[in-house]
Amino acid sequence: MDMIAADDSASQVSDKIKDILYAKSAERVDGYKPNVANSLFGDQESADEIEAEVDKAAAVIAGQPEAETEVEDESEE
Repeated sequence: MDMIAADDSASQVSDKIKDILYAKSAERVDGYKPNVANSLFGDQESADEIEAEVDKAAAVIAGQPEAETEVEDESEE
């Protein structure tokens, strides 16, 4: 409104309106990003869960049957 009252050119007023609308829409998009990422990719496994799976796989590769590794894990707790 100030620009119109100051008799600025129509293109300057239009550019300023576009800038303001772009800034507002960018804020909204940034606000929705976490929700969209979670809906697309779901909850990601934590690093501890991944490490536990890697340890189990390593034990199987080393020749320990999976049942033995589970028993060892339970006895350690």
